[in-house]
Amino acid sequence: MKVAWTTLATAGEAEQLARELVTAGLAVCVQIEGPLRSHYAWEGKVEAAEEYRLTLKCVDEHLPALEAAVLARHPYSVPEWIVVDASRVGEKYLSWARSERHFRPFNT
Repeated sequence: MKVAWTTLATAGEAEQLARELVTAGLAVCVQIEGPLRSHYAWEGKVEAAEEYRLTLKCVDEHLPALEAAVLARHPYSVPEWIVVDASRVGEKYLSWARSERHFRPFNT
């Protein structure tokens, strides 16, 4: 199983992307946190912005399509996209995630 993160500027954008990704079967779950405050260096200056963090969970074989869908729809010129392997996943949760085989091609 993979866990990925990205951020978006508004709650509406986060809700829409989360719904699209779960509906398409690319992510089995997307959690939205925020608003949170991000501080980052951008074009030689320190910036701060309010953002919403999406935590996306998917089975390994859906990661390439999930990544393509997120990056194709992301409004930022440099979107956050971080993915880690979940080294321990509860047996029941992983079984549920694998059983959610509603994957449908996503128009990227």
